Amino acid sequence: MSNTKSRSIIAFDYGTKSIGSAIGQEITGTANPLKAFKAKDGIPNWDDIEKMLKEWQPDLIVVGLPTDLNGKDLEVITARAKKFANRIHGRFGYTVELHDERLSTTTAREELFEMGGYKALSKGNIDCQSAVVILESWFEAQWGE
Repeated sequence: MSNTKSRSIIAFDYGTKSIGSAIGQEITGTANPLKAFKAKDGIPNWDDIEKMLKEWQPDLIVVGLPTDLNGKDLEVITARAKKFANRIHGRFGYTVELHDERLSTTTAREELFEMGGYKALSKGNIDCQSAVVILESWFEAQWGE
């Protein structure tokens, strides 16, 4: 693990109504939830996203790529997540990587429930925790190589 850099990375869990976010450090391989952005038909308030990116100044952005359990693209949401990733790159100039997020929401719900029972399971919490799961899974994939 000597080649691990200490980059800070923001992950997004893209959804058409809500987009969760998390920040993590590559050196520790851990992530923490940030905030959920409301989206109108998949489009966030880009000013809010820009404000967060300016505040945290990540070295890289990871966007969860929704697929079915076999890793195949889902009809609409997979393409829209890719478009969201392309827009972040195009608007703000960040390097963006897509990462398979197959089980992130299920894992996020389980983790939140363990931490705080049913009251922890708000939509925003789930989306941000999903972003945490996506990012920690991305870290594991980097280290597995």
